[in-house]
Amino acid sequence: MAERRRHWSRERALLVAGAFGLVLLPPLAELAGEGFFVSTAARVLIYALAAASLDLIVGYGAMVSFGHAAFVGIGAYVVAIASFHAGEGTDFIDGLVGGSEQALLLWPLAMLVAGVAAALIGAICLRTSGIHFIMITLAFAQMAYFFFVSLEAYGGDDGLPFYGRNQLPGLDLGDDTTFYYVCLALLAAFLYLSRRLVGARFGMVIRGCRQNERRMRALGFATYRYKLAAFVIAAMGAGLAGALLANKSEFVDPGLLHWPLSGTLLVMVILGGMGTLYGPLLGAAAFLLLEELIAAYTEHWMLYFGPLLVLVVLFARRGLWGLLAGGAAAAGGGGR
Repeated sequence: MAERRRHWSRERALLVAGAFGLVLLPPLAELAGEGFFVSTAARVLIYALAAASLDLIVGYGAMVSFGHAAFVGIGAYVVAIASFHAGEGTDFIDGLVGGSEQALLLWPLAMLVAGVAAALIGAICLRTSGIHFIMITLAFAQMAYFFFVSLEAYGGDDGLPFYGRNQLPGLDLGDDTTFYYVCLALLAAFLYLSRRLVGARFGMVIRGCRQNERRMRALGFATYRYKLAAFVIAAMGAGLAGALLANKSEFVDPGLLHWPLSGTLLVMVILGGMGTLYGPLLGAAAFLLLEELIAAYTEHWMLYFGPLLVLVVLFARRGLWGLLAGGAAAAGGGGR
């Protein structure tokens, strides 16, 4: 018991230190004369949100999706198309639905549309498992990718530029520091809600399905509904990440729905630690920062990143979070 308490204390200390570090990062970057790093850090937070949403179904439900990027792309295109019509002064549906640049409207809408798409896709995908589930999620993501490629009115293969970031009352999202703190607040809210979710009965059922779904059904749980709900919640988190990513770059293109992004998110989850909730933040930071660092010297940066990922998989079963948090993460403490 004493050992377990020490592990929990170590995890809490790591969370508090990380939270303070993230809050203080913009002023420290300005003092160091590296203000540009705030924009890079915002990108890390957005990818961390997308990876954390994937961890909900991969780390806790063993639902390895290779189509999670589809929901990121859907969220991004929702805000991009609405902003496009607002800038052009045209309607999305003549006389009925117009454009908008209001974040309080568009970001929840991006989550809603991604969730509806996930409900439809998941209703089919979750009737399979294992390699079949992986392949069918990939197939749906590729269909979504080619659908947006075909939308010539919204840039098609060339993508769609923004007229400017969305508007949030009282805040200037065009300022990188303000946008960073908005991303940080949304990531913190998602992680908090996810922690409560996986610690509740819902999360216990999802983890039970990972261990032995047949036994969970025998106990009377409607496992299909629980898994579909988890799939939809994860997609909504990815849709929000897509909305933020679109605002970050002020540009969207069909590549956001392509399978390489799904693979990147999965690598972030594995690198940070599956089933830890907080690990994907470390995974996203390690992946993106190492990419920036190594790519400055060679375009073949994956050649050097690959061995690191192999070492993490072989010697750190709970990823970077498991290495830092110790036994608490190893025991699954990060998600309880």
